Amino acid sequence: MTTKVLIVEDDLEMNRLLELDLKRHGYDVYTATNGLDGLRLFHEARPNLVVLDVALPGMNGMIVCQRIRELSNVPILIMTAHAVTEEEMAEGLNLGADEYLIKPLRSMEFHARLNALLRRARMGDEKETQNLRYTDDYLLVDVEARRVSVAEEEIRLTPTEFKLLATFVRHKGQVLTFQQLLEQVWGYEYSTEHHYPRIYVSHLRRKIEPDAKNPTYIQNEYGVGYRFIGK
Repeated sequence: MTTKVLIVEDDLEMNRLLELDLKRHGYDVYTATNGLDGLRLFHEARPNLVVLDVALPGMNGMIVCQRIRELSNVPILIMTAHAVTEEEMAEGLNLGADEYLIKPLRSMEFHARLNALLRRARMGDEKETQNLRYTDDYLLVDVEARRVSVAEEEIRLTPTEFKLLATFVRHKGQVLTFQQLLEQVWGYEYSTEHHYPRIYVSHLRRKIEPDAKNPTYIQNEYGVGYRFIGK
């Protein structure tokens, strides 16, 4: 089955270049030049991945991202014309983004990130999903069912957040170094993105911890990495 990608980009030249590039790589491509059309196409096409510009006319990319995330766990790659601060990345994660890239896009990096996002969404090999489950009186993580509940209320995680939590559950009690997390969650394409684990763990804690400032599940091993501790 062909992978469907939705591009929402108001720069007509970049929109066309991305469309041609993705079609050359075998993707089924849908394009929109504003946020409202992007949302309409999302409903019609049900893409496997969304490439979304931040600065869109009418409805900006962050609002589009939030609307999509309310409906779907599809991977969302945000494009921006300026360097992203950690605060901006955290804001994007809070709205449901999975990844940021700075324009102009470099073809090799762009496709590497797309492949990594799609790989994460598929959850990788069978050993990650087979009968993997954590449960206590507060938190439930059922990896095979792709279901997470906090205080008996089901919550939505992005593909990256879910992959990160599943990795912690699979290695419960073990210290995972920053490099191990980058390799197992994001893939080899992210080997130099040393800030990613810290930012994403901080955001994941806000979703699953009773008190994110005093975490009981995902604990720091200072200077080394993190450890998932069950109750």
